[in-house]
Amino acid sequence: MAFKVKPWYKKYESQVKTDYAYHHTKHVVKQQTERKSSSKLESTVQTQATEGMAEAAYNIPVFRQRTAEETEEYQRVATNVGKGLAVIQEELHRMRMATKAQVDSLAIQREVQDMMPKRLDLLDEFPRMPDFLVALRPHTVWEKTPVKLFCTVQGNPRPIVKWYKEGVPVDPLSAPGKYKIENKYGVHSLIISRCVVSDTAEYSAVATNQHGTTTSSATVTVKRPAGAGESCHLGLVPHLTEIHPSKLEVSLLDRFSVTFGVEGSSISLVCTMVVVPNLPNVPPLAQWYRDDKLLKPSKLVEMSVSGSAARLTLPYLAKDDEGLYTLRIFTKDGTAEHSAYLFVSDAAPSAAGAPGAPMSVKAYDINSDYVLVAWKPPNTVNEAPITGYFVDRCEVGSDSWIQCNDAPVKVCKYPVHGLSLGRSYHFRVRAVNSAGISRASRKSDKVTAIDAAESERLQGKEEGVPSAPGHVVATRNTKSSVFVQWEPPKNPKNLMGYYIDGRVVGSKEWFACNHKPFKHTRFVVHGLIPGETYVFRVQAANVFGLSEESQESSPIAVEPALATPSAPYGIAMLSSDGSSITLAWKSPKHCGGSKVNAYYIDKRDADTLVWKEVNLTGVTERVCTVGDLKEGTFYEFMVQAANLAGVGLPSAPSAPMKCEAWTMEEPGPAYDLSFSEVRSHSLVILWKAPVYTGASAVTGYFVDMAKKGSSEFVTLNQEAVRHRYLQVADLEEGETYVFRVRAVNANGIGKPSQLSDPVCAKALPGTSEIVAGVDEETGDVFLSLEACEICETSKFVWSKNYKPIGDCPRVAVTAKGRTSRLTFTNPDKDDLGKYSVVVTDTDGVSSSYTLTEDALNTMLELSYAIRHPIVPLKHALNYEILEKGHVRFWLQAVKLSPSVSYRFIVNDKEVTSGEGHKISHDVATGIIQMTVDHFTRANEGTYTVQINDGKAKTQSSLVLVGDVFKAALKEAEFQRKEHIRKQGPHFSEYLYFTVTEDCTVMLTCKVANVKKETTLHWYKEEDEIVPETPPSVMSGACAIPIPLFSRKDQGIFKAVLGDDRGKDTSVLDISGQVFDDIINAIAKIAGASASDLVLQCTPEGIRLQCYMNYYTEEMKTVWKHKESKIASSEKMRIGGTAEMAWMQICDPSDKEKGHYSIEISDGVKTHVRTFDLSGQAYTDAYEEYLRLKAAAFAEKNRGRVVGGLPDVVTIMEEKSLSLTCTVWGEPTPEVTWFKNEQEVASTEHTRVTFDGGKFASLVINKVTPEDSGKYSINVRNKYGGEFVEITVSVYRHGEQIPEPKLGHPKTATPAVTPVPPKSPAPPAKTPTPAPSKPQTPFMKSPTPVSTPASTPVPKSPTPPRSVKSPTPPRFMKSPTPPRK
Repeated sequence: MAFKVKPWYKKYESQVKTDYAYHHTKHVVKQQTERKSSSKLESTVQTQATEGMAEAAYNIPVFRQRTAEETEEYQRVATNVGKGLAVIQEELHRMRMATKAQVDSLAIQREVQDMMPKRLDLLDEFPRMPDFLVALRPHTVWEKTPVKLFCTVQGNPRPIVKWYKEGVPVDPLSAPGKYKIENKYGVHSLIISRCVVSDTAEYSAVATNQHGTTTSSATVTVKRPAGAGESCHLGLVPHLTEIHPSKLEVSLLDRFSVTFGVEGSSISLVCTMVVVPNLPNVPPLAQWYRDDKLLKPSKLVEMSVSGSAARLTLPYLAKDDEGLYTLRIFTKDGTAEHSAYLFVSDAAPSAAGAPGAPMSVKAYDINSDYVLVAWKPPNTVNEAPITGYFVDRCEVGSDSWIQCNDAPVKVCKYPVHGLSLGRSYHFRVRAVNSAGISRASRKSDKVTAIDAAESERLQGKEEGVPSAPGHVVATRNTKSSVFVQWEPPKNPKNLMGYYIDGRVVGSKEWFACNHKPFKHTRFVVHGLIPGETYVFRVQAANVFGLSEESQESSPIAVEPALATPSAPYGIAMLSSDGSSITLAWKSPKHCGGSKVNAYYIDKRDADTLVWKEVNLTGVTERVCTVGDLKEGTFYEFMVQAANLAGVGLPSAPSAPMKCEAWTMEEPGPAYDLSFSEVRSHSLVILWKAPVYTGASAVTGYFVDMAKKGSSEFVTLNQEAVRHRYLQVADLEEGETYVFRVRAVNANGIGKPSQLSDPVCAKALPGTSEIVAGVDEETGDVFLSLEACEICETSKFVWSKNYKPIGDCPRVAVTAKGRTSRLTFTNPDKDDLGKYSVVVTDTDGVSSSYTLTEDALNTMLELSYAIRHPIVPLKHALNYEILEKGHVRFWLQAVKLSPSVSYRFIVNDKEVTSGEGHKISHDVATGIIQMTVDHFTRANEGTYTVQINDGKAKTQSSLVLVGDVFKAALKEAEFQRKEHIRKQGPHFSEYLYFTVTEDCTVMLTCKVANVKKETTLHWYKEEDEIVPETPPSVMSGACAIPIPLFSRKDQGIFKAVLGDDRGKDTSVLDISGQVFDDIINAIAKIAGASASDLVLQCTPEGIRLQCYMNYYTEEMKTVWKHKESKIASSEKMRIGGTAEMAWMQICDPSDKEKGHYSIEISDGVKTHVRTFDLSGQAYTDAYEEYLRLKAAAFAEKNRGRVVGGLPDVVTIMEEKSLSLTCTVWGEPTPEVTWFKNEQEVASTEHTRVTFDGGKFASLVINKVTPEDSGKYSINVRNKYGGEFVEITVSVYRHGEQIPEPKLGHPKTATPAVTPVPPKSPAPPAKTPTPAPSKPQTPFMKSPTPVSTPASTPVPKSPTPPRSVKSPTPPRFMKSPTPPRK
């Protein structure tokens, strides 16, 4: 659009004059500015043109050769000539531009003269001297506060206003930041910031034009508070040294935004900046303010400033910290400021529903014994109302808090009594409601109980809460905030401030917008969801609590305030035919809250300053062909966007574009590069096809990428893509990139497009993806997106394979709020592809979804199920056998309604509830069942259940025939018999076995329904077993033990339970697997109790023994030597007793050395015990074996009495006594007889014989009483011998026969010479006694007592019997002589 003043025909005359004069002045100034910039641009273009027209470097032909001197002289002359030509060209250019400027000036004057007659009806031709419509007025202000003097002046031509202080011109540069002079819309103002006493003076505004001068004056008086020092202002404007912080140039960069914090956390507000010069020791002078109150460093406020950033840290956030924070930095040109609001929300309450903490605890009316504590109430939104407050105190230096009031106080002030004079205290407050007690407030400043001047009491004359605030109005502010304002309450009653609450339309939950009372009647609510609709309400607060809520505001959507759009940018040339140029540009970054509905293009010759309108009617597309151009001329273009609010700012002028016909064979540049689906590591780039295609059609595109600030582009696709989009992956999160596109045709690669806007690889906060689903009510297949951001002008643009869908009969697009849905009308394979959606007028909200065949089929199945509903079943039709042999047929649905109907069909016949059948259902569980009381062979067949529940239907069948039916029938009959059996005494648990810790097998059963008369009998193989303890059936369990269980215990065991009501039998066949299970159970306990292997030596060899609770050969035991299994043989004998298992090495040798082990397996676990028979252990064992072997040999061959002698002989005198026995020994032993320990010699009366080395006899002829005594025989050889005693008693005829000892014969038989046996029987081998469980792994065997051959045999006395070797059992006695 050309900058021409359009007439306003319906305005007042004075306003027309003023507006015209103002716009005319602005137009002239703008032309001068553009002329300067154009001059610079033309100078740059001319320089480039000069460089382009410079003659190419001369190449020396091969046939011409110069010497070194000639070459040097040639270069020197060429350089001088080149400089001279450059000077001449520059002078020619300057003269040409000067002439052009004069021509332009004449053209402008002529244009102005042509325009003036058109406005004669609007302008007043009479000149007017300056006149103050609004004059200056005097001001009286306090020190450190600003003051603003302003006036309005008119005149023709427009007057120039200058400011004076006491007649001296005011120069803003003389005191940076002190004065600020403004002229806006005809209002002239002088602003004096932070006044000091020296600013008291008379200030004048002098307005001047060519027709005269007029003056307006006013006095400014600056007052100082009582007691303030004279130099109090020096702290604000310090004495400037040579380099002072206020002399630095400071530019703010990244500024802190609206911030949200939580009580108890820490937060920092940071503002980065650039300081020139950056002196480490002289940082900028920065001040922080909260709600216009200067902050000072403390434990709760930490400040730091450097040459790169200013930081404010609040380490312990409380709601007292909420407010508007301002950073003010003093600069060379004044001050640089930035402000943003900090919101502090309540921390999590100690109890659910408890109120938030009070705030702003302060002490008033301080006296020697009491202090009045006051505070501000917390905001309550959804919590229960506050019923009171508790006040706590704490002495300074102590951490112990003491509650001051026993009952909660209902107002926000409380007098604390009982303080100690001169001591300092802190105070805090806790709020109470029906749910609990809040967290404590921040403690107050230190207060000392001491008499002081009477402070202003915090007590109003009126009592009670204020009335509710008035009308609440919410207006649009930004895309995430709303401006709320309201009328103050009619009865404020010492108002402390206001609480603002918000609520999303459609929700019942209110949320707090601020957490600290706000003093003004307007507030900006931040942190709202873009596009969402809210309502607001306000409450007033004073010391007595909160007022009633105000009426709710009207609903308002969170949208930016309506404004004109920002300037378009990125004007690019797409094509030219010599008389026209096709342009494209990018849409404004900010649409101004309304859709951009038109674009206006201006053009100008690159050599002129005058812009001309291209289109009077706005174009809606961002491509336009500008015609009526001169071929060979350079043009510049400018674009403006328009919306409902008006026409926005113009774009920056484009680069000069030459109007000449494009004849190149390659295609022109692609344009309108945009991005979609920007994520942390990927994005999609889209573009439009070139307008100029070249000599042939475009066949594809190449996409180049580079990091922002880099000129090194990387081609992303190795082969040209035919479509106009590309998925870019493998991006660095947080990195910024730029892209360009090159089109390709058969003749080559064309010009690259204009660079895209920089794009950061980072997803928008709250980004969501497209969701594919099926509508639960209609069964429609749809794609849906819920946008994380939206505005009033936003639209959802759906595409398939990145081509806009538009009005397509295959899909329907709907939008509601922030959600858009694309519904398929009749989905099939033609709908497969990649779908994407872009939300316009946002920061790039977009997403995509690839609809695959598998996903579509899944959704179609679900759609069919919804459109043709069935009753979903948890369990299909099944059956179970109940007690008494009843059979229950049942199924379970996921859900049933009370109106459900169903039918049972058996073998194509419907069955109803009646005799023999019971049919029922349960809506709560979804179970439908039928019970058949008597299940017989007639019930074989097919069972079906048909269900109707509203529109939904289903059917389930069960085929019960063949083997399946036979199994069911058998089970039903069994359950029927079981029911009958359980009517009398019966086994609740049949016979089973257990094994005790001592390896006794217990056969156990459990009985039920018994009485005292009930009996239990045990049988094995039909033979009754009578246990020692009769079974007690009333205890409910009976058992019979089987000790020392082995293979002999195999058989069928039976328990019979009975009484007059009947009997029941339980049988356990202990054989096969049952026998193996019992043996394994025994092995498990025995193996766990097994001791370590013990070494036992015997005359036959070395024996390894393992003691355990019980051992039987049926147990799975394996002996191993060096990991090789040992088989029982003559060399290696394996055996055991009930207490141990042993393995004996007969006649051991060195081959038998090594590691031995026994493995006891219980079928699950193997118990292993080991012994290392090597080294010293083997040596000691072998020596012991040799000793025992020798001792056994000696015992075997020693002399001994084999048999024939009695212990006691009683004989009557005159009888003959013959004591005869058989002896044995190798070699033949010697035999000696003794009487009363005296050797008996052979005489006529006493005859001693020893026949054949085997039969020894002592015969006493005609015994007399003197022959009574103790007789003995000593049989001995070199290996030892035996000593046997016989007691002989002789009695006279007629005397009573002496009573012999128990077990001895009473009388002696007559002497009869016995027939000796043919050969004596050799003594049996002496078995090795089984010792008890040893404590040590090695035990010596007992050595038989024998007398060595070298020891002389004593004749007298006879050694006692106790030292004799064991006497073998006698099988022959001497005959007793008959009585006479």
